[in-house]
Parts: sequence; C-alpha cells; structure tokens
Amino acid sequence: MTTPAIAIRNGIRNLIQEQIAMFGQLAPLTSSELEDCHCRTERIKLLGEELDRVGRMAIRLADANSLNSNTQSNC
Repeated sequence: MTTPAIAIRNGIRNLIQEQIAMFGQLAPLTSSELEDCHCRTERIKLLGEELDRVGRMAIRLADANSLNSNTQSNC
C-alpha cells in the first residue's frame, strides 16, 4: 500500500525528472516548453508544501499516540 507521503514524493521525483529531461535538450526551449517547465515548477512547490503538511500531521499523530500510551500505562 502506498502512503500519501510516498505518492507525493514519487510525484515530485517524476516532475523533477521531466524538468531534467527538458533542460537537457540540445535545442532551445520553445515558449510552450518554457511554460510547461514553469507549470511543473509550481506543481513541485505545491507538492512539497503538501508533503510538509503530511509530515507535520504524522508527527502530531505520533506525539498524540505517545501521550495516550504514556497516560494509559500510568493508570
């Protein structure tokens, strides 16, 4: 099963690979290709922000679970 974080990370990785391939071309980029690169860059940023949110949520859940297990063991 793929977790949301893994799916986001894979999406970012794929977009970066597309950027590398695009900039590795010998011919100059067309206006359309430059626009595509810009859109991919924006998507990479948004996915990175989403990955940060997922990570922060996972930490909060782990902290909450840790507090719950510590409280239950002290009873």
